Amino acid sequence: MPERRRIASLSDRLPDGLTALRTPADPGFWRSPVRGARFTAVLGLVLLVGLTLLFVTGLLSYAAYNPDLDPVNDKTPGKGWLGFYLFAWPTGPHWLYRLTQGLHVTVGIVLVPVLLAKLWSVIPRLFALPPARSVGHALERISLLLLVGGALFEFLTGLLNIQLDYLFPGSFYTLHFYGAWVFLAGFVAHVALKLPQAVRVLRSGIPRGEPDPLAAPDPLPATLSRRGALAMVGAGSLLLLVTSAGRSFDGPLRRIALLTPRGGTEQGPGPNAFQVNKTAAAVRITPADTGERWRLTVRGPAGELRFSRAELLAMEQHSAALPIACVEGWSTSDQLWRGVRLSDLAALAGYPDSPPDVFVESLQRSGSFRKAALRDNQVRDGRSLLALEVNGAPLSPDHGYPARIIVPAAPGVLNTKWVETLTFGEL
Repeated sequence: MPERRRIASLSDRLPDGLTALRTPADPGFWRSPVRGARFTAVLGLVLLVGLTLLFVTGLLSYAAYNPDLDPVNDKTPGKGWLGFYLFAWPTGPHWLYRLTQGLHVTVGIVLVPVLLAKLWSVIPRLFALPPARSVGHALERISLLLLVGGALFEFLTGLLNIQLDYLFPGSFYTLHFYGAWVFLAGFVAHVALKLPQAVRVLRSGIPRGEPDPLAAPDPLPATLSRRGALAMVGAGSLLLLVTSAGRSFDGPLRRIALLTPRGGTEQGPGPNAFQVNKTAAAVRITPADTGERWRLTVRGPAGELRFSRAELLAMEQHSAALPIACVEGWSTSDQLWRGVRLSDLAALAGYPDSPPDVFVESLQRSGSFRKAALRDNQVRDGRSLLALEVNGAPLSPDHGYPARIIVPAAPGVLNTKWVETLTFGEL
């Protein structure tokens, strides 16, 4: 007798007058007529493409931080061979990080209904008894544990991060990084086992005479077709797209991005009216810190040099049109920055021919990335500035007055605000 019928019959062997008590391990407990192999296969192939894109763009985001450059940039110590793909993050095209991280966060949000629908469609299999019928079946169940647990962990921590709810028992970067590799192990194993079957079901359907392994044995009357259910999932994803993707754009689209902290509001008029992450007040930067007594310290083989803002403004000024793009997925359009090239400051520090890496320190006294390192290729790029102005006006306190870093294609946190010290040299 097939396993499903054998288990189902156990609930029927009761004295007359008693109602069978079904548990999730009983196939008859699950009665939705929507579940089926084809329905699950469609969701699975969507997730195959979407989750692959999420993993690749997530690794690119990690590489963009240049974590092997300096300990202050490395939020995942002890990563070992898991850092095999790291490379010197380029400075072009200047919108590179805006694209990759915007895709990462937007696709992650849009996939939430698909992921939940996929888990719902296969949940009866998670309660199937016996839990392991063979060694191969046991390995499959272990891969499912890694896949489902890893996916839920990654989606939950990612969504909390972009909502600025840092409810983590440790660093988000570390947890999300290692969680991604746990998820990948289960994902690869699951794809290897299930992809041929999913493709076969989509091409030819269930072979005649064979039962649908995911269909309910005793379904309730249908109130919604499987196509209708897929349309509902797609509509949910579309709604999330419309109410979140606009945080990566200025203007009307940002106003309808109501589900993200950097959407739904305007920043007011003026040259500095574009998104910020942390404000001066939030990190306790006061006018006394940034007033006439402020000096930029530049260190290198030439010694320690100190410059006032007026002295920096008297140097040769250069302009660059660059966006701000954050790991949380939001970004701005290109803003016109003006200031002193980092390569010119490196020359003053004693590196006239080949600018090296630079270690940047902020007036900010606490919080992550108040110190950061930039690679030599970032310092050499003529668009990399110690910015003093934006869009024709002095920087506002929230945008980093009296001076901030702006580098093409770099994550927003590496564009340090309220700069106090630049130390040039190999890191």
